Amino acid sequence: VQLQASGGGLAQPGESLTLSCETSGLIMDYYAFGWFRQAPGKEREGVSCIGGGSDGSTYYPDSVRGRFTISRDNAKKLVYLQMHRLKPEDTAVYYCAADRAGYLTRKLDAYDHWGQGTQVTVSS
Repeated sequence: VQLQASGGGLAQPGESLTLSCETSGLIMDYYAFGWFRQAPGKEREGVSCIGGGSDGSTYYPDSVRGRFTISRDNAKKLVYLQMHRLKPEDTAVYYCAADRAGYLTRKLDAYDHWGQGTQVTVSS
């Protein structure tokens, strides 16, 4: 199983970025996916997750709810994170992760597979 995150970069406050996570070696339909981020000196935190199978439910913490949207395209084997109205505090390395149990979860240790991170920097 491999996950490849991309789409990070430099954005000004208020701008938007869309991250993509390309998956391989797994049947996407069964997996739940999450996006996590880690800022320098801070713990890794979840910013969104989406259930697998017929469970398309999503979860967002208060810090990003209404600004971030997670989605998946099983046919293209991609998971997306649309980020709008970016803030400097969104600056971090962003990671995608896959959970073969398929249940919506925010717990880092529930995720079996992790991609490499992509840097998002929000600065004027």
